[in-house]
Amino acid sequence: MSFQYPEVYRDESVVDDYHGEKVPDPYSWLEDPDSEKTKDFVNAQNQLTVPFLEECPVRDLFKDRMTELYDYPKYSCPFKRGNRYFHFYNTGLQNQSVMYVQESLDAEPTVFLDPNKFSEDGTIALRGYTFTEDGDYFAYGISASGSDWVEIKFLRVEGAVELEDRLERVKFSCMSWTHDGKGLFYNYYPVQDGKSDGTETSTNLHQKLHYHVLGTPQSEDVLCAEFPENPKWMGGAEVSDDGRYVLLSIHEGCDPVNRLWYCDLQEVPNGIKGILPWVKLIDNFDAEYEYITNEGSVFTFKTNLDAPRYRLININFNDPDTAKWEELVAEHEKDVIVFASCAHATCLFICFLHDVKNMLKMYNLETGELLKTFPLDVGSVVGFTGRKKDSDIFYYFTSFLSPAIIYHCDLTKDPLEPRVFREVTVKGFDPSEYQTTQVFYPSKDGTEIPMFIVHKKGIKLDSSHPAFLYGYGGFNISITPSYSVSRLIFVRHLGGVLAVANIRGGGEYGETWHKGGMLAQKQNCFTDFQCAAEYLVKEGYSSPSKLTINGGSNGGLLVAACVNQRPDLFGCAVAQVGVMDMLKFHKFTIGHAWTTDFGCSEIKDQYDWLIKYSPLHNIRVPEDGVQYPAMLLLTADHDDRVVPLHSLKYIATLQFTVGRLPQQTNPLFIHVDTKSGHGAGKPTSKVIQEVADMYAFISRCLELQWIE
Repeated sequence: MSFQYPEVYRDESVVDDYHGEKVPDPYSWLEDPDSEKTKDFVNAQNQLTVPFLEECPVRDLFKDRMTELYDYPKYSCPFKRGNRYFHFYNTGLQNQSVMYVQESLDAEPTVFLDPNKFSEDGTIALRGYTFTEDGDYFAYGISASGSDWVEIKFLRVEGAVELEDRLERVKFSCMSWTHDGKGLFYNYYPVQDGKSDGTETSTNLHQKLHYHVLGTPQSEDVLCAEFPENPKWMGGAEVSDDGRYVLLSIHEGCDPVNRLWYCDLQEVPNGIKGILPWVKLIDNFDAEYEYITNEGSVFTFKTNLDAPRYRLININFNDPDTAKWEELVAEHEKDVIVFASCAHATCLFICFLHDVKNMLKMYNLETGELLKTFPLDVGSVVGFTGRKKDSDIFYYFTSFLSPAIIYHCDLTKDPLEPRVFREVTVKGFDPSEYQTTQVFYPSKDGTEIPMFIVHKKGIKLDSSHPAFLYGYGGFNISITPSYSVSRLIFVRHLGGVLAVANIRGGGEYGETWHKGGMLAQKQNCFTDFQCAAEYLVKEGYSSPSKLTINGGSNGGLLVAACVNQRPDLFGCAVAQVGVMDMLKFHKFTIGHAWTTDFGCSEIKDQYDWLIKYSPLHNIRVPEDGVQYPAMLLLTADHDDRVVPLHSLKYIATLQFTVGRLPQQTNPLFIHVDTKSGHGAGKPTSKVIQEVADMYAFISRCLELQWIE
């Protein structure tokens, strides 16, 4: 079938000059989210997309099954603050998880904070929280409609009494109390012209570090650090385990590198009254230094300095000469250190990534000696709690087929034996009927790329099966095994094969893997992903006409770039909140921070990389009568991370260039959600509706039948 796309105004007079090259931008007017023209465009697109989704026979079946299978209990790891234990729990379909408190692990939990009461429709979410050292006071952030803007509020823990303090203009913020419980460090953006509700596109610059004293108005907060010469710098503060030092970690973009300044709070005997006397321990962006713990003046950091897979080093602040830095745990020849944490005074826990599977080991903090390896199945450690002052730890394991096993280990016992504290099963889903395999396939340059494949046991692999291929490939982020009800419904009820490709640009093999897919090497991400699709076809898992690709954010860029480059290879593509305009992304909200991964069009050689793959600028009429796969773009009005204009301009260009061709019978649609953002804090009801829409679109376009 062919579709009548809305007639959209093209302003042919808008032409930008990049280093002498003229680049038209006829839909630049869509960059204004508040104009009536933009609102009319969004309405016209939704009026085309929504009826199509509503007519998909699978949509209600999928939504009902998703509602049924998603209705399982969801817990976080318990953690101790003061004399109490806390954890998050969701009965199954609550829009937001609820925070519970217990006097002991055996005591009956009671509700401490219920984010479902923040709003009727669940669109106001908890975004970050922190307790005072004694556990008596609690600060927490809330964000509305998925925006990155946060308001910080406060409670007295005894009786959960709300205090009057309110902190606004907060975004990408630390929250760290001084150990006396008098106040906390947080990050603040100066007031700007126009609105700041998450629907604006204005750029976020000049973040400052403030200290708020409990019981005083925000107007009296103390400015502790600012960087007027470097408007893109962002500095998060963390108070050391012993309460004596405050560490300031300064980032300029998303690269895993930071400056590290510190202040000995004993040097400010009269309290925090102004800019702190920072000691600039590391004052360049050559490597990353992440604080783990300290014994007096000897600080342990996780670093990628001369170690792309990370190592642990000790630095003595009283004698910081780099020649005297000591290695505590060396870089592994293959495995990547994901995180390190100290508990029970000297127990150092390190989580490694070995071929995209997590391993957990315990070392001695004083000697770096390996003491124990904890047994884990193939999967991910996605939660770990336990601090230096705690005598026990909890860790949370998940995989493609197991939603959650929470382990508890009492560190005072000998021998150490972790026990299952909670195991979650999903009624109506039998994991033994499915199998997960990991394969390694060659990319174009011969690099071996890992990929997980999940399908029902015993199915005859042939090209008739639909496949769902997911990827990300950026910002040093590793995509490890995770449990997804919607993807398992696709496997179970639509006869599908799920594939997750661990392409370059991520952190799966450390900084080398990241650098292999960024800046001038970004094309490797797209090539790796296309080779994943070709592997699935060649090995008989699926065929191009039955293959769907999906990704969000940087993964939305991945999907759109791959569709532009190989429209013949995919039957369907779903790009969520994607970065589509690679020439202008740095001009909106926090986009400037991504230039570390992408580069910037204002620099000539970087423009030359970006113009080659920018999704918006590489939509072409396909050759040989090939058509574009069915495409669904998803974005939201309060996405102030990747602003909606990216998806709006891309779909307008796509419909204009390709949508009018006689051979283009696959739909090219966008859906713009309201009261939603980039994804964080999204209420359960919206999550369920979104996946029902997504898989309904896939099943209708690929003509998939529901299997009971």
